[in-house]
Parts: sequence; structure tokens; C-alpha cells
Amino acid sequence: MEQKNHINTFCLVKNGSISIDGTISYENRSLPAADFIKSAYKHFQINYPKFYKMDQLSRLAFLASELMLKNNPIAHNNAAGDIAIIIANSASSLETDEEHQRTISDKNNNVASPAVFVYTLPNILIGEIAIRNSIKGENTFFIFDKFDADFMSGYINSLLNSNKIKCCIAGWVDFYDKNYDAFLYTVEKDKGKLGIEHNSEQLKNIYNN
Repeated sequence: MEQKNHINTFCLVKNGSISIDGTISYENRSLPAADFIKSAYKHFQINYPKFYKMDQLSRLAFLASELMLKNNPIAHNNAAGDIAIIIANSASSLETDEEHQRTISDKNNNVASPAVFVYTLPNILIGEIAIRNSIKGENTFFIFDKFDADFMSGYINSLLNSNKIKCCIAGWVDFYDKNYDAFLYTVEKDKGKLGIEHNSEQLKNIYNN
């Protein structure tokens, strides 16, 4: 019989709203994207000074991961190498890439900013989550046109069922041109308090809710 894996917590951030495990925990639909993320960070009283040095994509991912992992602290319950981080989006790091291009195109100051340049790869957001939670397992970033529940469920279930990992932080984090969309969740073999089976149908139901 095929092993069933489970979504044990999740966080959605989009359209001026944050929900954790299906319950809205913060809303402010009047703020633009960057201001909303900073407002939520302050609202939840998260204390991590490096947050303000991150680009917008990493801030969004960091915020969603912090709120989600409060409900399921997998980093405390598993060895660092047994936790994977698998995330995808559609815009890569284009928001920061364009900012970097503007700095080097400025005739008055055509020197690249290291603080901007370091975030011109989308997988840097995985690094921020990994550093914060001391995670050292497999990590991969994919680029798709849209959230691909079939691929994510199949790929992550394969890793878990082959015992390459024991749990996974997974999902979708996109930020570009004032639009933002984050859906992060944890997957484990054990059935947690939510007990939602990790399959494409359930992922679609949660993401599109």
C-alpha cells in the first residue's frame, strides 16, 4: 500500500489577508504589497532584524514560514538534514533583478549594490528560511507558470516515500510588480492535527480557497 503523507499546517498570504490553517489571522486590504508585508511583520511582533535587509520576495516567504512554523515547529522535532524545502513561483527574482538593472544602468552611479545583487536568485529565499530554522536538508526552487499542485504533490511524496527526507516545507511564493501570493505548508508522514492528505486535490482546494 502506498504511503500517505499529510499536510500538517499551512499559511496563505494574498490580497491583503493572512490565513493560518484556514483561519484568517490578519487583514489590511488598503496597503500596497510591500507595506502590507511590513505591517504584518510588526503586527505579529516577529523579531528578526535581518528581515529589513531582505528583498520583497524573501520577506514574503520569511513571513509566511514564521507564522506557519509556529503551529508546527518541525525544525525542533527533526534532524536538520531530514527537512527539505521545496518552493516554486512564476516570476523568479524578477522584482529584484529589475532593481539591480536600474542601479547598474544609472549613469551617475553604475556600481552594483551588493545588498541588492545577493537577492537576484529566487532560491535565496530558501536560504533565508533554512538559516532562520537551522535546516540543512535538500532544497530546490522551481519556476512554473502557475502553482502546479500535481507536480508538487508527486515530487514531495516521492522524496518522503523513498525515505530521502522525513518532512518538508513546501509551496509557492511569488512577488512581482505589486502582486504577491504565498502558500506555504508542511508535509510529514505522520498525521498531525489537520490530518489533510498530501495530494493534488487537497493542495488545489487549500490554495484556491
